[in-house]
Amino acid sequence: MQALNMTKSTQIELLKKGLLLPIMEDFYTIQGEGFHTGKPAYFARVGGCDVGCSWCDVKESWNADLWPLTSTDEIVKKIALCKCRSVVVTGGEPLMYNLDYFCQELKKHGFATFLETSGSHPLSGQWDWICLSPKKFSPPLREIYENADEYKVIVQSKGDFDWAEKNAHRLRKDCKLFIQPEWSVADEVMPEIVEFVKDNPKWNISLQSHKYMRIP
Repeated sequence: MQALNMTKSTQIELLKKGLLLPIMEDFYTIQGEGFHTGKPAYFARVGGCDVGCSWCDVKESWNADLWPLTSTDEIVKKIALCKCRSVVVTGGEPLMYNLDYFCQELKKHGFATFLETSGSHPLSGQWDWICLSPKKFSPPLREIYENADEYKVIVQSKGDFDWAEKNAHRLRKDCKLFIQPEWSVADEVMPEIVEFVKDNPKWNISLQSHKYMRIP
């Protein structure tokens, strides 16, 4: 149920409590990136982002006003029909919103919860896995570094390798480290990525395999 008949003040109050969320899209697919590549998962993409990466491939997600506020209960009800018991919450930047209630209700249905975030906002929600993909111009908060299970740095130019290494010490020792080529320059940066990982074997290479599979 969308919040079409609510007053603006009511919508804002329910949004603060996490009872409404601006869902851009949701779909059942295969995780295409990082540590869990190849595993089925239900994706919920939340609209709204104040980071604004130049190479973002879902720029349409940035403006939250474009996406209707939707009842979190209705979202969970839809997700609960999925065969798989894993949910990836992504964006946009999902931590712009209070995700405590969303995760609480997903857990009641036996779902493992996965978060994809830039880490630029305070942590909310209960997560089985947090993938931190940091951005230089809006660096992650300390609490996100400390709670990340996966650290995925997008490489567009040589300076991104330095950024990756500079902040790796902020992470837990068991955090998985990934370097991923920015899609539009993947052919150019891949040789450097390969050499970087060979020289720094604590890092792994992540590819956007869903684009090769031509799935969402």
